[in-house]
Amino acid sequence: MFSRRTGRLLTGTAAVGAVLLGVAAAAQPAAAASYPWGISLCTGSGGTGTRTEVDLNDTSCHDLSEPALSAVDVSDSDLYAYFNADCRTGLPGKSGDAYFIVGSLHSAEFPLPVVSYRVVHNN
Repeated sequence: MFSRRTGRLLTGTAAVGAVLLGVAAAAQPAAAASYPWGISLCTGSGGTGTRTEVDLNDTSCHDLSEPALSAVDVSDSDLYAYFNADCRTGLPGKSGDAYFIVGSLHSAEFPLPVVSYRVVHNN
């Protein structure tokens, strides 16, 4: 059932969503412009700190020399990020199924320091 009150609420919600989407879309090109094609892991949050450029052709597991707190993926591949060495799933120092995926054309702030990663190609 549709009422005027519900209609106004939905319209207001849609307007707020459109504004937020517009702000997010406007912010992304500026951030993406400073990153080359590929995947970058960063030691600081927000893409700051020391950058590690990932070899997109190498899909083996890699341990990082310094933990990463953020990443930018400007490629057609995904980055699987792990909180344990040797691409072992789980929280730091524990077994489990936790890991983090940074999808193609996305950036990420990791909830915990990432210490290993692998590239996964999208088909």
